[in-house]
Amino acid sequence: MSKEITISEEIIHGKIYYMRSQKVMLDRDLAELYGVETKVLKQAVRRNLKRFPKDFMFEMSKVELTHWRSQFVTSDNDKFGLRYAPFCFTEQGVTMLSCILNSDRAIAVNIRIIRVFAKMREVFADTLNLKFEIEEIKKQLSNHGKNIELVFDYLDELIKKKENNEPRKRIGYKSQ
Repeated sequence: MSKEITISEEIIHGKIYYMRSQKVMLDRDLAELYGVETKVLKQAVRRNLKRFPKDFMFEMSKVELTHWRSQFVTSDNDKFGLRYAPFCFTEQGVTMLSCILNSDRAIAVNIRIIRVFAKMREVFADTLNLKFEIEEIKKQLSNHGKNIELVFDYLDELIKKKENNEPRKRIGYKSQ
């Protein structure tokens, strides 16, 4: 490889969307990153459809496409690669693209994208761990709150007894 590809994580993050309960990248965005035309990328995928099961890649439905278009208020739908239903690639599909697009740039970009996906998984896992820890702290605080409430209930009872001047049972040695 003669020149290292430098693509910021923010650019890649901006091209990862959440669709059908999974993170995906669109054919148009990937083609741009790889430095090829979207048409070329789609042709390569169609020639190798066996490599792309449904959990690797799917084509956006008409309903999804309509919804997607409505997200961008613009008259130039082609600018967003939305004139035709795009292919949506999951992380595994992006990895598989490196097998069919064998240029140095495609390989370097794929490595970068996969690292971003991996980092996103780590952040998600960390976030999930923090969420569990916060829930555990909430449970402990709830228990502490109940214990403190019980102490105050006992104190209230003692104060009521003192206010009612109920005679206290004497303690100590009894003389006969």
